[in-house]
Amino acid sequence: MATALAPSEIIYRWDLDKTYLRTEFDSVRDLLRTALEAPAEKRTVPGASTLLRELRATGPAAITILSGSPEQMRKVLEAKLRLDGIRWDSFTLKPSLRKLLRGKVRFLKDQVTYKLAALLEARSVAPPETHEFLFGDDAEADAFIYSLYADLGAGRVGTETLMKVLERARCYRDEIPNLVRLAARIPRRDHVRRIFIHLERTSSADVFAEFGQRVCPFYNYLQPSVLLMQDGILAPNAVLRVATELVISQGFGGESLAASVLELARRRYVGRETALRLADAARDASGPAYASATPALHALAEALSRRAGELGEPAPLEQLPIDYVDLFSRDKARARAARNRVRWQRP
Repeated sequence: MATALAPSEIIYRWDLDKTYLRTEFDSVRDLLRTALEAPAEKRTVPGASTLLRELRATGPAAITILSGSPEQMRKVLEAKLRLDGIRWDSFTLKPSLRKLLRGKVRFLKDQVTYKLAALLEARSVAPPETHEFLFGDDAEADAFIYSLYADLGAGRVGTETLMKVLERARCYRDEIPNLVRLAARIPRRDHVRRIFIHLERTSSADVFAEFGQRVCPFYNYLQPSVLLMQDGILAPNAVLRVATELVISQGFGGESLAASVLELARRRYVGRETALRLADAARDASGPAYASATPALHALAEALSRRAGELGEPAPLEQLPIDYVDLFSRDKARARAARNRVRWQRP
């Protein structure tokens, strides 16, 4: 189990589309509909707003938003977050129009250059003692970008590898020197603790196994909540509030909630002790906060207690060596295949 961190030492960095918001952008029609939606029409991924509010309540060093949405959507996106009761410390959006006017058409689809530069810039001004938890999704290259960013900070990736990756990503040549400078400026420290990837498109978490245990793909927001409880960041009752939202908004029952925890245990992210702590809290859940979900929470407690004997210890949080140059093309192919699968499944 990883060493517990003080909440004031933690920075949370969140993507928006498909991580926090249920957004479609696979066609021109999707993009137009997304651009024209009012704040109240935008749909939040179930559990995301509850988890963000619970993390804010712990008193973190910062909560930052890093989105690939264009800068022109700032007002509507900020309004949506305010409707959800979310407070943030910085909000970075993609300067798509500015780049387009300079003739950089590829930048519109290039997430590697944009997100990596934004992360490195933010890290260069962050307190060096802080740790980071990153939230993204499987629609594009978040697991790749976040892992590369983490390993640049830890000194596991050097300038030569970075430049080869940027070439593979078809980064504009005049952007490369700035990225190299930013990477050289950040303190050499293993500062990224966890990378959470919302499986909005991929049917199996196993395709991300080569990123190592630092990357945790998840199917619903109960899963990162449980892992954050194991890491000593969230209290069990905070996790139960996320579970309650899934019960109310998604119709989860106790067995479905337990299956989410047990699936994490199968992948060795959480262990028996964590499951039993959550079961104890769920068994005692009562009062108005859980009124609509009490039967499901009690069923969760029973299911986890019954299956706890099958669980072992979580795997050590060790980072696998990653060949980012080789991985880039395969990860891009994964994202493309997932995108095509969604298109084929549409009526």
